[in-house]
Amino acid sequence: MIHMNVLFKSMQKDDKKEILKFEIKGAEDLDGEAELFDLSGDIVIISLEVGGDDVCGELNAEFISIQRDSKKTVMKFGIKGDSDEKAAKLYRFAGRNVTLKVAPGQMSIEEFNEPREGVRGKINHDGTVEVDQNQMTIDEAAATEEEPPMTDEDELPQ
Repeated sequence: MIHMNVLFKSMQKDDKKEILKFEIKGAEDLDGEAELFDLSGDIVIISLEVGGDDVCGELNAEFISIQRDSKKTVMKFGIKGDSDEKAAKLYRFAGRNVTLKVAPGQMSIEEFNEPREGVRGKINHDGTVEVDQNQMTIDEAAATEEEPPMTDEDELPQ
């Protein structure tokens, strides 16, 4: 696992992913830099700490890109799917210095990009969540699982 002190530059929604952008200032050598370049384009596990405290746990992320110039190194990660709740916790740390941890993931790009089932909705910039009201509730889903399926012998109401 690679640990880095970085500026959490920004976080924005792009299609169905949250794009996290981190910046390392200066051209100083970074431990594990070669490994970071090798991980670019793969699925990784990232986590953030502020003041030694974990922000949201581990997240599967697509390591979209890493670009280095004489002034800074910029890394972009995409998170999506079941990470929405965790992503909401990250908004308040954008624009601050954080400790970023990056490790190789176990998931393939194809698995990461598969559509996921779950609650539909959107996360607002203030961290609140608006749930799509046109979907089945958990109670309704549980009730349908308890009812046995109808057979040909079942009488239909007249």
